[in-house]
Amino acid sequence: MTHEKILVIDFGGQYNQLIARRVREHKIYCEVKSYKTPIEEIRNMNPKGIIFTGGPNSVYLDNSPRMDREIFELGVPILGICYGAQFLVYGLGGKIEEANDTAEFGRTDCEFDKKSLIFKNLKKKSVVWMSHNDHIATLPEGFRAVGHSEKCPYGAIENAEKKFYGVQFHPEVNHTEEGFAMLGNFLYNVCGCKGDWTMEEYAQTAIREIREKVGGGKALLALSGGVDSSVACKLLAKAIGSQLTCIFVDHGLMRKNEGDEVEEAFAGSGVNFVRVNAGERFLGKLKGVTEPEAKRKIIGEEFIRVFEEEAKKIGKVDFLVQGTIYPDVIESGLGDAAVIKSHHNVGGLPDYVDFKEIIEPLRMLFKDEVRKLGIALGLDEKLVWRQPFPGPGLAIRIIGDITPEKVTLLQDADAIFREEIAAAHLDRDINQYFAVLTNMRSVGVMGDGRTYDYTLALRGVSTTDFMTADFSRIPYDVLEKVSTRIVNEVKHINRIVYDITSKPPATIEWE
Repeated sequence: MTHEKILVIDFGGQYNQLIARRVREHKIYCEVKSYKTPIEEIRNMNPKGIIFTGGPNSVYLDNSPRMDREIFELGVPILGICYGAQFLVYGLGGKIEEANDTAEFGRTDCEFDKKSLIFKNLKKKSVVWMSHNDHIATLPEGFRAVGHSEKCPYGAIENAEKKFYGVQFHPEVNHTEEGFAMLGNFLYNVCGCKGDWTMEEYAQTAIREIREKVGGGKALLALSGGVDSSVACKLLAKAIGSQLTCIFVDHGLMRKNEGDEVEEAFAGSGVNFVRVNAGERFLGKLKGVTEPEAKRKIIGEEFIRVFEEEAKKIGKVDFLVQGTIYPDVIESGLGDAAVIKSHHNVGGLPDYVDFKEIIEPLRMLFKDEVRKLGIALGLDEKLVWRQPFPGPGLAIRIIGDITPEKVTLLQDADAIFREEIAAAHLDRDINQYFAVLTNMRSVGVMGDGRTYDYTLALRGVSTTDFMTADFSRIPYDVLEKVSTRIVNEVKHINRIVYDITSKPPATIEWE
């Protein structure tokens, strides 16, 4: 796809995906590349600008990540962030030293020179997010300071002639008050970007490219009903229609009514839609199994067997479609995402299917962009905004052994939780929320009788990347309503608890 392009050079920082997302939020296409990427490859990508990310290293140590000096000779604007700013200085002959008593972490007041293009039309003083053990001691020739804090005289620097800029703080995080606007100033004022990256345009281009690639061939997609596979299905349906076969394996461990919702969304979309109702088969295999990893393995293996049986009925296909998204690519070390995703999704699936090539139509999109694409394609909002759901489904939200009765019980309780969160208009604010049926029973009183029934745990988290997460502060009145409804409407649950553990130390899922 021919777009104006920004390259984000990865030096190992924790916010690298976030930087790329922020650039894309400015409607400018960008890609994350390793600092090991050959200069010739970078030159051939013809970027409008380059952003160096942060990183945990000290640039003056021998084993620290660096690039060839040629990166500074491409005639392309550069913005260095944190470690990236220090590499910019170090690579051009300046000096970086250990900060000692001038190290800064967290919210910091900073003052800026508004004559600098990256601070144009912004406040002279604002709060930024600092995180550095080293500092810039001496600037390279041609640079000047354009921002400073109490401890950091070179909080921001520029060489306006060469269009090189560096900031010691992180403009990509929300804690930096005007960080988004600073990035926008670099992208528009310095790099001269127009901002032509939209999901509508992406959809048109992707549909055209898919048609060219597939030609008269056949494609096969394992449809889970999750956001990624649903959007991939909708995109392929518009591109090649009946040349696509979607196999939806309903393992009986989905949330309430989800299997029917997925079928309703795709059965009439022009693709060959195959729903396999395999709930009894999966539950039979899981009978008496309590260990979480054993549950995952059984479900993964059984999924492959069911999919294989259905795929054999279709015969030879030319393309296997996967819902790989950009974080999968980045987290796999910027390598071959096809291998990572096949393992991540359905464990070795390509080994069982006779196909020539993999199509990954969402490979360069972040999750929020996948959702935007789904809306642009006209996909049902229920599917677009569906909560993240693990492959093994409710099997790992039922602690202990799994029975059909427990599945129904959890489906009903979880549906009430999700209904009330939506009714309180919190469904877009909480990144993931769900119910867990614990294996613990406790004494309760209902009416005049004593009960001895299950404890249900509710979980809600706020996160940007799902690598770390904080528990969501759901209002007490909402939790009270959820608790009252579940205890009154779902039999065999007499106690509700709310999980207030962040990640780490806990994981988001319980198993």
